Amino acid sequence: MDDDLMLALRLQEEWNLQVTEHDQTQEPLSLVDASWELVDPTPDLQALFVQFNDQFFWGQLGAVEVKWSMRMTLCAGICSYEGKGGMCSIRLSEPLLKLRPRKDLVETLLHEMIHAYLFVTNNDKDREGHGPEFCKHMHRINRMTGASITVYHTFHDEVDEYRRHWWRCSGPCQHRPPYYGYVKRATNREPSAHDYWWAEHQKTCGGTFIKIKEPENYSKKGKGKAKVGQHPVSAAENKASELLILKIALLPLIGLPG
Repeated sequence: MDDDLMLALRLQEEWNLQVTEHDQTQEPLSLVDASWELVDPTPDLQALFVQFNDQFFWGQLGAVEVKWSMRMTLCAGICSYEGKGGMCSIRLSEPLLKLRPRKDLVETLLHEMIHAYLFVTNNDKDREGHGPEFCKHMHRINRMTGASITVYHTFHDEVDEYRRHWWRCSGPCQHRPPYYGYVKRATNREPSAHDYWWAEHQKTCGGTFIKIKEPENYSKKGKGKAKVGQHPVSAAENKASELLILKIALLPLIGLPG
């Protein structure tokens, strides 16, 4: 073997050793490190779930389903359960999270995985409650990863972006804060007895909800045809409702009566 080849092999071996030592001393990236936004901006949801299950939940969530939802527009994630030891499903809102940084996807997924873990190990179905057990795991994972999992994950700006169907009550509640009679929804579902607050509204107000705003050209589409007794909302009516909303928002500033 000639001298040049021997020198090249020795230098390569030294370089490999330096790289190995560097990798061993370098701390792994935090789950929410800003560099992930460039390295892996659109991670595979299933792969993240498998990784987090192994890292933070002792592999206990193997039977839990996780999937994207195109229909969820009011919250970023939800965990649903069916019976003791039954199915547990995590759904994440694609419309909301696709507009957010990768960090929000990671923290929302971990939040719902904590709910799933409490169900799988303790049959805890309290989705809305975030008691001591939930907070214990939340703080544990935050310390391990540098994440900022919280007890809520509603992204108000994005939620409002999808609420493009508006109704307003003609009764007394249109003068009452904080909603002033407005109901805003992502779908064309008018207020009715199907809403949990309907009975209370009928008792304390009794007004009629009139649609005042919807997406441009919505009524021209087949699925957006106006119902009997409900005329399509014109561009002028949309504009008028926006001006009315602006006036209401300015009332405290300009001192006008409500």
